[in-house]
Amino acid sequence: MDDEDRTRSDENLSDGTDLAGDGDDANGIDGANDVGSGGSKGNDDSLVSDENSHSDDAVRSGVPLGDDEPIKSDEPSEPPGWSDRGGSPSSGGDRGLWYRFLHDRDGALMWIREILSSVAIVLVVGLLLFGVSGVWPPMVAVESGSMEPNMEVGDLVFVTEPGRLAPDAADNDIGVVTYDIGERVDYRTFGSYGSVVIYQPPGRTASPIIHRAMFHVEEGENWYDRADDTYHSAESCSDLRHCPAPHDGYITLGDNNGVYDQARGLSEPVKGEWVTGVARVRIPYLGYVRLIATGKAEPGDAIDAVAVTGV
Repeated sequence: MDDEDRTRSDENLSDGTDLAGDGDDANGIDGANDVGSGGSKGNDDSLVSDENSHSDDAVRSGVPLGDDEPIKSDEPSEPPGWSDRGGSPSSGGDRGLWYRFLHDRDGALMWIREILSSVAIVLVVGLLLFGVSGVWPPMVAVESGSMEPNMEVGDLVFVTEPGRLAPDAADNDIGVVTYDIGERVDYRTFGSYGSVVIYQPPGRTASPIIHRAMFHVEEGENWYDRADDTYHSAESCSDLRHCPAPHDGYITLGDNNGVYDQARGLSEPVKGEWVTGVARVRIPYLGYVRLIATGKAEPGDAIDAVAVTGV
């Protein structure tokens, strides 16, 4: 019995040792697994972190990762030819040229810009004046002194088409008020009574004439008695050119002239259809630009005119 008990005790001891050993082994394996897992996990995290770091750097720098395709940034790229400074165009390319054209303060592009700007302004002003006047060109330059002192050589005169902006005193469809009617109703333009008209007789190749309309005659009319003998030297209608009147029209006179246009043979009585415009406003000196451009005046003439007026 003792032997049996001792055998059982030995068996129990052997089982306990095995169990203990098993337990130790199990705990050892579990510990190793824990340690191994912990170590492996830490290394994995470190690798992931490093990979992410390299990946982020690659994304920011645009450098491809190994053999993979380069990672494209989601941020929108700037258009070519534009710098990082507020979207301003760079110095090269078409956009750079356009930017320089708009902003250069010296050089060829600046001069081209200024010339084109001046031409554009003149065209815009001309179109606006054309819209008001109804004739082209809407302004004429005074070439002679026949209308002095009320119009001077080099004046630029704004004109309107016949009938436009006609005053109430006009009794015709072209809006002309003659001197004799203007005197009765006190209608004045350019320093005297009546309208100043621009007219072009048939066959005249020179510039149009800008004179004052004095009175109107009808076809066959003996207008000798109506004429002021200050402006002719005739003794009778037969001595006066274009008397009797060959057709309806206006007797005209330059304010600085001593003879009617018709009495001196410059024109027959001016028909309504010969009138190309009615003078409205004058601008001193600006007409010299056109006169110089067309060779009808010299730059010195404009300088002298300004100097004389200044004195």
